[in-house]
Amino acid sequence: MQTKYIFVTGGVLSSLGKGITAASIGTLLKASGKSVGILKLDPYINVDPGTMSPLEHGEVFVTKDGAETDLDLGHYERFLNTSLTKASNFTTGKVYLSVLEKERRGEYLGKTIQVIPHITNEIKERIYKAGEGKDILIVELGGTVGDIEGLPFLETIRQIKHELGSKNVMNVHVTLLPYIKAAGELKTKPTQHSVGELRRIGITPNMIILRSEQTIPKDIKRKIAYSCDIDTDSVIEAVDAATIYRVPLNFLAQDILTPIAKQLELGELKPDVSVWNELVNRILHPSSSVKIAFVGKYLDLKESYKSLTEALIHAGANLDLKVDITWVDSEEIEEDGAAKFLESVDGILVAGGFGQRGVEGKIEAIKYARENSIPYLGICLGMQLALIEFARNVAGIKDATSMEFDENAKEPLIYLIDSFIDANGEHQVRTTKSPLGGTMRLGEYKCNVKEGSNLHKAYNSNIIYERHRHRYEANPKYRETLEEAGLEITGESNGLIEAIEVKNHPWFLGVQFHPEFTSRLQKPNPSILAFVKAAKGIDE
Repeated sequence: MQTKYIFVTGGVLSSLGKGITAASIGTLLKASGKSVGILKLDPYINVDPGTMSPLEHGEVFVTKDGAETDLDLGHYERFLNTSLTKASNFTTGKVYLSVLEKERRGEYLGKTIQVIPHITNEIKERIYKAGEGKDILIVELGGTVGDIEGLPFLETIRQIKHELGSKNVMNVHVTLLPYIKAAGELKTKPTQHSVGELRRIGITPNMIILRSEQTIPKDIKRKIAYSCDIDTDSVIEAVDAATIYRVPLNFLAQDILTPIAKQLELGELKPDVSVWNELVNRILHPSSSVKIAFVGKYLDLKESYKSLTEALIHAGANLDLKVDITWVDSEEIEEDGAAKFLESVDGILVAGGFGQRGVEGKIEAIKYARENSIPYLGICLGMQLALIEFARNVAGIKDATSMEFDENAKEPLIYLIDSFIDANGEHQVRTTKSPLGGTMRLGEYKCNVKEGSNLHKAYNSNIIYERHRHRYEANPKYRETLEEAGLEITGESNGLIEAIEVKNHPWFLGVQFHPEFTSRLQKPNPSILAFVKAAKGIDE
């Protein structure tokens, strides 16, 4: 079976929604019964986004096998209802690192190492590997056409069409169609220039996706088709949508699958999107709402919490609710107290994060949730701070803190574990001096769940598998003292504390893992779903 490839490139500027475009096309092909793989190529030179600031790059998404990847992989998983691996994302840095390691080992037999063929062949091998066993592999190239970093990737895409033939390769180009208010016109020149640049490199797009703030008239579509030398039915508009989950339906309404099927010789495609359509209708027209306080510190850039905000949307869609997020800056809680920001909310969520800034405000929010019987969900750092809050204010351990904030802590409730077995069964060692990249507990781990707990009721299982991204762990030395004071350990993984709950509270859960990474529109994460239910007062 020959895997067919759809390459998605972008022009004019970034943030046009190439990832959503790729995920939407994949969703429709999967709904048509096709086996679909998806791959993100990132031209930046970092080996992975793991050490990049959320303000620089948005969220780091973690795959089940522990790869720190681009946030678009989160969109892919959420849309396609699938779990991807490290093979689904690689960077220029990873490619060059691999080629240089091979050169040092003498694998190139003394040849001069060049971009063509050595770098392009390495990229090609990785693309082909990602496509193994799939009917179709969708490949998104980050950045825009013309970026110097992207040229080796574009050259590889050009070569693949020659190797596999035009019936096995399709090029989709996402570009901007801006509306110039003063002129009262939609302008096609940016698209024409972008396509011209792509063709200069040797790639002719088979389809153009036009990002626009308004509906595009037929004469404009026809003009672009003629000037860019593609069929009129292959000019697709991508107007701003009320929810990203509406995009596949908007594409389907324009019959996007017909030109795709024609180019790749896929036969007639008839996607079943009835369930998807129902969930989108619930997002757009929910029956009721629930108010959740989202307490964090990267609030200027919501992208740094992308998976979590999407997971709340998934839970809401499946419960026919609008999850109304109230963003609360933890540093403002430190200044003005928790009640000012939290007294009118139905649930309180403290998300993951790194560093000491804003931590005391998060602890105040947790205390407020515990003392006022407000449903609480703490994720990663949110669980660790819940332990610290409980230790200080209930168990009487006044100096309780984390070694992340104080290396010489007197009462290290949270500490840096020296060694552990990673998701691949390999021994890892971590110290405060370890390099930052790839030294966290990453990927999917087994968790044993205590019967009768909120966690058990949510998952209805004694064993669950969830993904991690953290360095510090809960210190088991304090376990007995905390349990005697009324804290329950309800999830464990090889002796490590994975979940905690507070007795005599309507609903309180802290989890060391990141449940948002496994949430999908069609299959919301159980712990996040249970939290939203508790906040709304929906009985199990």
